[in-house]
Amino acid sequence: MDLIELEKRIVPEMFKLMEMRYDILRSIYYNQPIGRRGLANDLNIGERTVRTEVNILKEQGLLNIESMGMYLTEDGKKVIEDLKDVIHRLKGISQLEDRLEELLGVDRAIIVPGDLDESKLTLMDMGKASSIYLKKSIRDNFIIGITGGTTMARVAEEISWGRVADDVLVIPARGGLGKDVETQSNSIVGKLAKRLGGDYRLLHVPDNLDKNTLDAILKIPDVREVIELIGRMDILIFGIGRADIMATRRQLPEDQIERLIEKGAVAEAFGHYFDIEGNEIWEHPTVGLSLDDFRMVDRVIGVAGGSNKAEAIISISSLRRNMTIITDEGAAKRIIEIVDKAIY
Repeated sequence: MDLIELEKRIVPEMFKLMEMRYDILRSIYYNQPIGRRGLANDLNIGERTVRTEVNILKEQGLLNIESMGMYLTEDGKKVIEDLKDVIHRLKGISQLEDRLEELLGVDRAIIVPGDLDESKLTLMDMGKASSIYLKKSIRDNFIIGITGGTTMARVAEEISWGRVADDVLVIPARGGLGKDVETQSNSIVGKLAKRLGGDYRLLHVPDNLDKNTLDAILKIPDVREVIELIGRMDILIFGIGRADIMATRRQLPEDQIERLIEKGAVAEAFGHYFDIEGNEIWEHPTVGLSLDDFRMVDRVIGVAGGSNKAEAIISISSLRRNMTIITDEGAAKRIIEIVDKAIY
């Protein structure tokens, strides 16, 4: 038994306290400057507890408290990085990753602590983990495709500035969806390309079109160029959506959404709706990446968190084996429950 496991057995309360202080430092880091009340609301703990803990962390030189709020010192940032591996070991994340790879049949599973359904900090950690993995995967002359959505917007936000390869091109993997400009694929593409020191192309086309309009738009030279580049992508990074939520975002009629759910649709990707086994239920005409393109991309990274995304992750993971899934602890544990129940 190693030292950490031994200490867990003898003084388990020490690790609960360490995890709480880690969460406090993490929340301040992502939201700085932040006040005590905002921190308490963010972590759903009492203000008195927050006051006590931040004073201890301040005395340790890990954070500063000013009129604008709290922010981490350089030592505080270093402690967060150093604690990541410890928290992973405490929670058994490595074993969880191995189990998820086995059950989903994917090349790699990367899991961050927490559950996105319970804490927005988990989204930030997932964005950071995804951005690090993406940056390590990029080579010269690579074409990177990325979809829209809240999760992909976070990935672009968390990626560190700096060129990692020459002649990198970033493109949207699909047209725009929804009204929030910041989560549109074009906005995400521009931000990601600038942070990577690369070039980019945009796809000024809504993703929700009828077939006749779609056929006409695909004849536009600028659109055709991006579609051709999509077919040559080296890396695709995309968010995995729940069927019911994505159908609502696409403003499908209520009766059609009900039919999709009745037929067992649990996931949506690139306009295709799938059941939990990856069988296609229905396809909505979209601009951009096709299902065939998806299966041909050399490196695919799917990102989704929250226990309510478990069935969607299982579904999309069945579409191809050679892919990477980046998720959180909540989704991973729920996936294992679902698969184990189906097996036994």
